[in-house]
Amino acid sequence: MIATETHLTLWIATAVGAYMLAAGLGGAIERSRWSEIIRELRHSPGLTFLAGVVTFSLGAVIVMVHNDWSSVLSGFVSLMGWAAVIEGLILLAFPKLLLDLSERLMTPYLVNAFIAFAIVLGGLLVLLGLTGTVEGAGQ
Repeated sequence: MIATETHLTLWIATAVGAYMLAAGLGGAIERSRWSEIIRELRHSPGLTFLAGVVTFSLGAVIVMVHNDWSSVLSGFVSLMGWAAVIEGLILLAFPKLLLDLSERLMTPYLVNAFIAFAIVLGGLLVLLGLTGTVEGAGQ
């Protein structure tokens, strides 16, 4: 079990973990999904812009309510928020840069590695979020 200072850390870890787990399982079930998503984003500037807005907004909300580095899990949750902020800004300002990089990473080996990473880390975050305890100031 892991201890953190706020319930919010556990809730966000559970939500982000569920997202990663679902995305990883979806990718495992339909392996071509990721390359199709990148291809669609490349051909639809409006969809790319919307993806950037949503990614930035979700990351910004996490950062605004949870910029907490007091424990390993808290820091990881905050890092995920900052990563989403940066990814969203890059999608808005330099979409070609991110999509080009994503296409280059779509090798079978790396896709399998990303899928496994998402499933394992997502499952771990859900487990930690659901079994973690709150100690200290945020009780």
